[in-house]
Amino acid sequence: MAIVTIIGAGMMGSALAFPARENGHEVRLVGTHLDREIIETSAKTGRHPKFTKDFPAGIKYYQIEDVKAAIDGADMIIGGVSSFGVDWFGDVILPIIPENIPVLTVTKGLMDTEDGKLLCYPQVWKQKLDKIGKKLSLNAIGGPCTSYELVAHDQTEVAFCGEDMATLEKLRAIMATDYYHISLSTDVLGIESAVALKNGYALGIALTIGVNQKNFGIESELHFNSQAAVFGQSIKEMYKLFEYQGTATLENLTVGAGDLYVTVYGGRTRLVGILLGRGLNIDEAKAELNGVTLESLVVAERVARAVKKCAEKGVLDTADFPLLMHVDKIICEKAAVNIPWEDFTFVYNK
Repeated sequence: MAIVTIIGAGMMGSALAFPARENGHEVRLVGTHLDREIIETSAKTGRHPKFTKDFPAGIKYYQIEDVKAAIDGADMIIGGVSSFGVDWFGDVILPIIPENIPVLTVTKGLMDTEDGKLLCYPQVWKQKLDKIGKKLSLNAIGGPCTSYELVAHDQTEVAFCGEDMATLEKLRAIMATDYYHISLSTDVLGIESAVALKNGYALGIALTIGVNQKNFGIESELHFNSQAAVFGQSIKEMYKLFEYQGTATLENLTVGAGDLYVTVYGGRTRLVGILLGRGLNIDEAKAELNGVTLESLVVAERVARAVKKCAEKGVLDTADFPLLMHVDKIICEKAAVNIPWEDFTFVYNK
């Protein structure tokens, strides 16, 4: 039996308590300073307030003040914070984790640098740890997986990525079940880029749903031609970004495409894309969602900023990213939705 400590009681971090506990491991779920009510409710009722299914029996619940006790003796740490908690996790939590305990994060996103590079969060955390002379095994989860379907035991295939294959195999042995299937990759930047990039592009696809609701009525049937066209353009632009980062492999593209597919069909990114497509500007859409965190907006803005910086240096061409550039204008300039369909077309003469 292993001891699995999950820090961050959001939906995805909490969902991972299911396979871990069902495999017979001791699971310690720690709430951040923002998760107090979640931990209180879960401890009292045995159920996360946003789940429709009880946690497996035997999970132990901790408030953030007791995080050191929850880490003590653990065999692995799962980081369950959102991308808005990246700095907090890197500055507060990682420094107190012993170097012999591997970390597995569910946090998805990219940071752009002044010279147009895109860093995944394990790279950002490594830079922070280097400054204090500490080394940790930083690993991450990528791939198409929604928390509520993982809780429901829907068949799910993800990828664990990290620098050391032996560590990844250990983590897979702890977490894999007959419904949670795990591929392994040492291409951390590739996997992490794949699952981060899909956020901005899922928003782009969702725009078409809102546009069709605007044109044909909110209760009209779904139109799939337009969604499929933007999906295809999204994959094309994602691949070009993989090429820029030196991570253009079939495996990374597959992980990104799968995650893009599932994100379009549910969640906050779909909602904001639909609202924008209906004609709301970005401020109005945010107000409509009443403070819901939107990681997709942050990722899209950062990636677009990096592309524009690279274009200035002649490394990339913004003309290769018409969808991303349009999404960026919608977010940063409050531009109206006007999907550049003709810019998606190509001529291929073999």
